[in-house]
Amino acid sequence: MAVTELTIEEASQRCEDVITEIQSAVIADREFLEDVLLGILADGHVLLEDVPGTGKTLTANSFASAFGLDFSRVQFTPDLLPNDVSGTNIYNERENTFEFQPGPIFGNVVLADEINRAPPKTQAALLEAMQEKQVTVEGETRQLPEPFFVLATQNPVEQEGTFPLPEAQVDRFFVKTSLGYPDNDGEVEILRRRVGRMDSTPQAEQVMDDPEEVLALQEVPERVRTEDDMLNYISEVCRMTREDHRVQTGVSPRGTQRLLECTRARAVIEAREYATPDDVKNIAESVLAHRLVLTAEAKVNDVDKRQVVRDVLDEVPVPTVN
Repeated sequence: MAVTELTIEEASQRCEDVITEIQSAVIADREFLEDVLLGILADGHVLLEDVPGTGKTLTANSFASAFGLDFSRVQFTPDLLPNDVSGTNIYNERENTFEFQPGPIFGNVVLADEINRAPPKTQAALLEAMQEKQVTVEGETRQLPEPFFVLATQNPVEQEGTFPLPEAQVDRFFVKTSLGYPDNDGEVEILRRRVGRMDSTPQAEQVMDDPEEVLALQEVPERVRTEDDMLNYISEVCRMTREDHRVQTGVSPRGTQRLLECTRARAVIEAREYATPDDVKNIAESVLAHRLVLTAEAKVNDVDKRQVVRDVLDEVPVPTVN
């Protein structure tokens, strides 16, 4: 079904409606919800790092409900196999043939819950899906439904039973953010809902009409104007991360593209037809910090990757955008 092209103003209003609806179900800061929305709008994936019990699953489910998309959950465990994620061929005795049984990766919004509790081989099952939006099982490639969006959660690496995500895996997440603990008012609201447990739990209602409208929404950032001065600014910010003495491996060219895409998505959320340096500064920590690999000395000194990004932003000259 064809969907009428959305204007930037219409797309911004859709984003506002989604955030407002999700806030009715999830106790979370608006900044956090905008980070997640940023990844979806830029047609990418989001990584959440939080301790268990902070509402990550509810957040993923609420976004799926608000967008009117199918929701699928994969609980990553040490014994999870790659085929448990992507699917496998099962023998049909009646037909004397093998039939493909899709795995939970075949969804619109896929929650990869506690992804770093599975070994690297199983984590890698997501690589092709996240990059190419397809999976290959026993030599046959199958396309994933569109839109396709992975919201992965991981526990802090200091916790027992976790496996660090490979750099190639981390680099495929457009945004890394954290829900964090609620403030006092938020925690009191959680308790209030628990006291009224016989009442229906607040749930996000559908805001978008169908998946086609979500795809139309994801096309809007492509029309945001980005001048050459802005492109040079984005490139210089990423290049400087590679030259920082605290960084062993800086932002990759893929990461530079992700920063551009998320910058344009940020402009859409702000209902602007052009990108500005403030858009870059607003999202740079969430888009770039997780891509950095620090030196051994920096790790020993507990250097914060986000502080590295902040320092780079302070150092790079800001262009004037008319």
